[in-house]
Amino acid sequence: MNERYIQHPHLHQGRYRIKQKTQSFINEISIISSKRSKLNKWKQNAITVAGGNGPGQGLNQLNSPLGIFIDEKKNIFIIDRSNDRVVEWKYNAKKGKIIAGGNGQGHRIYQLDRPTDVTVDQQNHSIIIADCGNNRVIQCLNQNQQVLIENTHCSRLATDKYGFLYVCDYKKNS
Repeated sequence: MNERYIQHPHLHQGRYRIKQKTQSFINEISIISSKRSKLNKWKQNAITVAGGNGPGQGLNQLNSPLGIFIDEKKNIFIIDRSNDRVVEWKYNAKKGKIIAGGNGQGHRIYQLDRPTDVTVDQQNHSIIIADCGNNRVIQCLNQNQQVLIENTHCSRLATDKYGFLYVCDYKKNS
């Protein structure tokens, strides 16, 4: 396990120790408070795993990607905001698959309007989407979609280990 020391403008004044555990696909990082005065910089190695072919509507393209979720199988679910769709990229795939939206911007149940975030319910493998422009949170399961929450200016989503869904509403500041 490597240890690095950083300073960050959004953290309280002082030094912080980062422990980084390298996995085959994801780096797990945790910040631990420390009073040491050493500051190290490190290079990050990154590769493009989705998109990277300029903005567009092709299955190998994204246009204003916003929210992402990575499931247990290392599949990546991406909010493709300007294309009003959610695209799933299987691990090591060269192109994605549209799993929600992609039918033009709109308010019908099969359409999205400026989505902002996505999460996956690991228990039933449904996709949950913050459909911001339509002020709703929707759930997609086996090509069926239903509205979970209406009249919410949803911006971000999260689920906990018990399956509870948390929604940020930017207009209600909640």
